[in-house]
This record gives sequence, C-alpha cells and structure tokens, in this order.
Amino acid sequence: MASSILLVDDHPVVREGYRRLIERQPGLVVIAEAESAAAAYYQYKAHEPDLVILDLSLPGPSGIEVLRHIRQWDRAARIVVFSMRTGAVIARQAFAAGASGYVSKASPPRELLAAVAAVLRGEQAMSTDIARTIAQDEVAGGRTALDDLSPRELEILNLTVSGMTAQTIAEALCLSLKTVHNNLSVIRATLGARTDAHLVWIAIGAGLVSASEELPMSEP
Repeated sequence: MASSILLVDDHPVVREGYRRLIERQPGLVVIAEAESAAAAYYQYKAHEPDLVILDLSLPGPSGIEVLRHIRQWDRAARIVVFSMRTGAVIARQAFAAGASGYVSKASPPRELLAAVAAVLRGEQAMSTDIARTIAQDEVAGGRTALDDLSPRELEILNLTVSGMTAQTIAEALCLSLKTVHNNLSVIRATLGARTDAHLVWIAIGAGLVSASEELPMSEP
C-alpha cells in the first residue's frame, strides 16, 4: 500500500515540483496540498496522511505553528520540514515542536527523498547541510540569545521579520494586540535589539531567516 503525503507550501509551482519528484518514487502518493497553516490543519484532519512535507515560510502563522498544532492533534504525526532556513536555532525549534526531519531546499532532491523514506520508517532525518550546521553550532557553544525565546516569542519574531505588523500578527495568532506588543518588548530585551530593523539583522545572523527572503527593512 502506498504511503500518503500532504504537501504544505505557499507556492503552487514549488508544490508541483514536489509532487512530480515524489510520485516518481514507487510507494509514494501525494493525496493533498495546502498553502497556509489553516489549510494544512484542515487537510491533515481530512486525510490523515502518513507524512507531511512542510515549508516554514507560510502566510500568517508559520510552519512552526503548523508543526505544534498538528502534533497536538496527532502525537504520531510524521512531519519533514523542507525549508530555505538553515540556521541551527530554527532547526532545533522545529525538532522541539515535533518535526521528524529537516531538509534544506538547497539540498539535492535525493536528500529529501532519503529523509522521507527514513521518517516513514520511524527514524529522524536531516539533510547533510543541516546536520553540519547543528554540529558546528554545538562545537561553538550551542546556544544563542534566540534559544532563550519561548516558542510563542520565536513565532512572533518570525512574523515580525517577515514584515507583518503587530496588528496583523495579533489577528493571525488570535492574540490581543497588547499581548503581541508585550511579547515584542520581551523579544527586543532578550536579543538586545534597538529597533525592528535590528531584529531583522539578528534573525539573519542566527540563520532564522535567509538574507534572500523578502524583509521589511534593509538597514539595522
């Protein structure tokens, strides 16, 4: 019997590429796709796939939030993150939220397929570059200020550096505007950031976001 897969990415062309790659492999079938966190929850509950391939950069709540919610609903869910984000901090956060695998989009296609196969066998998997990044981070000391942020604070930081306003973040995460502002104050204090622009550059330096991603500001 074929293993069923849910693809979660906000770019239709990227999802089509995933689908073609995956369905060329014997025993794998894509049964659903989603372009947002809300659609991912709905499709997961509707289809209960054997595995989810998940991008972290989604409109509104990010992939970390998707990970957390799906795993709360189904503790046995198997989720492989497939992302442009290659920092050790975000990879550790993804595994802490319940990811079974983490593969960077810079990896050869065979690494994604190998991770899918490993996770379907009940194992954990990482692409070579992610494993190297985490190993180097551990050798260098293993922690940054971002590790001191709570999962909610990291989520709000992600959305802030992607260009969302505090009001939009509040609506996306179903929080009060005051709660978002309070979290942003804690985030700035924890990271020693003077401005939101400074937050962006801290996030880039920690590998939380890529410098090539669309960012709201260009100077610290």
